[in-house]
Amino acid sequence: MPFIRTICSVDYAFQRIGGKYKGRIIWQLGAGTRRYGALRKSILGVTHKMLTQALRELEPDGLITRQAFAELPPRVEYTLTPTGQGLIPFINMLNEWAMQQMDALSIPRYYKTSEHDLVCAPEAGRVTATADR
Repeated sequence: MPFIRTICSVDYAFQRIGGKYKGRIIWQLGAGTRRYGALRKSILGVTHKMLTQALRELEPDGLITRQAFAELPPRVEYTLTPTGQGLIPFINMLNEWAMQQMDALSIPRYYKTSEHDLVCAPEAGRVTATADR
């Protein structure tokens, strides 16, 4: 009988979306396609190196797609795949839990008030995954 390697499904999931930035990238892309610069502005504290690394890891995991345009200046857009969009309801649930906990502890949340504000979540609330933005 051949050896069958098994892994914990929770470990598998967190290997795909764990870390400091992957969940936030998926959350931002849940609101629609984003360019690299827009992602970087919307994710508080991320460096160029860490954002690039996280995006490169999410792509082969089948959670995002990267589309590069042959233009000057270069333009790159990122979009959730259907598999990535499947995570949005769970991230919404996590967001709702976190907002309740933050309210209970009087921890202020970031809200998007202009195009240039840094925010932790699109519209600081529930997101519906879309591919047409």
